[in-house]
Amino acid sequence: MDAIAPRAVVEAGRATSSRPRLAIVVKGYPRLSETFIAQEILALERAGFAVEIWSLRRPTDKTVHELHRQIRAELHYLPEYLYQAPLRVLRGAAQALRRPGFGRFLRIAWRDLLRDLTPSRGRRIGQALVLANELDPAVPHLYVHFLHTPASVARYAALLTGRTFSFSAHAKDIWTTPDWEKREKIADSSWGVTCTRTGLDELRRLSPPTDPERVSLVYHGLDFGRFPAPPERGVGPDGSDPDRPVEIVSVGRAVAKKGFDDLLEALAKLPESLHWRFSHIGAGELQGALREQAERLGIAGRIVWRGALPQHDVIAALRTADLFVLPCKEGEGGDRDGLPNVIMEAATQALPILSTRFAGVPEFVEEGVSGVLVPPEDTSALAEALGSLIADPARRAALGAGAYQRVKTAFSFNAGIDVLVAKLEQTAGAAAPSTSAMAAPKASRP
Repeated sequence: MDAIAPRAVVEAGRATSSRPRLAIVVKGYPRLSETFIAQEILALERAGFAVEIWSLRRPTDKTVHELHRQIRAELHYLPEYLYQAPLRVLRGAAQALRRPGFGRFLRIAWRDLLRDLTPSRGRRIGQALVLANELDPAVPHLYVHFLHTPASVARYAALLTGRTFSFSAHAKDIWTTPDWEKREKIADSSWGVTCTRTGLDELRRLSPPTDPERVSLVYHGLDFGRFPAPPERGVGPDGSDPDRPVEIVSVGRAVAKKGFDDLLEALAKLPESLHWRFSHIGAGELQGALREQAERLGIAGRIVWRGALPQHDVIAALRTADLFVLPCKEGEGGDRDGLPNVIMEAATQALPILSTRFAGVPEFVEEGVSGVLVPPEDTSALAEALGSLIADPARRAALGAGAYQRVKTAFSFNAGIDVLVAKLEQTAGAAAPSTSAMAAPKASRP
């Protein structure tokens, strides 16, 4: 095994399970920003799957959520850069030559490389060689999160070994992957799921004409057992008292699609007579630029940059806030959110939601019932909504109650995980390992 799980070492010996073994391929693990993946892995373990996690990248976060510590899956890291593990790559290539699936793998990988002649494509092919070689032949099925680079690795490894694969698509992977690549991955997959209606429409547009419903809609939902009941908030501040500012919070990586630059511009437009404080939770490459922007706008003294935090600290921040804001928009290269889990997490604490009519957000936030929506990138409309909500604690309380009711009644995690369990059990159970394809002499894991 190349690495250990984020909490102690994986226990020796696996519990027996009536369900098949399952390999889950992810881009990076563990990640603070991807609680929806960790939540799902834990639920699959509890449903009886013996899970292995194969990650394309090592973690960059300095801490993990308690949720990650509960996961018992074996954790393996593929070589993030091929030169770092040449022997693993060479062993994978040598074994690939002996597999019946090598011819089709080579044709498809070469065709993909000609269409996308980038170092990234070469890495994914090399990582697939390693995965195909090191994955236990007793694991019949690959399930991958994200339809871009992780699905490339899973698809190539499946072609080599004769395994099946399925995918869960989310946001950036849908909107920044070329149509030809999405179409071919969907065609080769057993099935796929995605977490928003807009994503579903896009992927069904590219699904095989003979199987237009190969991709289905499964909302992430929330495991409410991870969240306390919302606090008794009482009468909130109205922004008139400098000693009792309205607490605004947002959670999300400092990247373009989250719209934090728009939020700062909107905050700067608020009248001086309104008293507020904004806390941002999350890491990201734009954090330095956002701090500089806040300084230029003269609002830096009202902002707290808290960085990436574990889940219990995020929940604590949501419980003490008065308003949750996330002004989603299209980022660079068409990147966009799906339905951000943090919006639903804020709703568990009866926080009113201020966001944008963009991506999957309107699928959760009902205008005037659970929150307020404004057009993306419209800083004047965002400022107007902010000012109105800051000054009206009664309206905030009503919207917060609506958000809590919405998440509890329509976005429970259980319904979605039941669908996944059924799909994975059926597919993996039917994909009995082929001794001729999968069981090339098993490689020792470094």
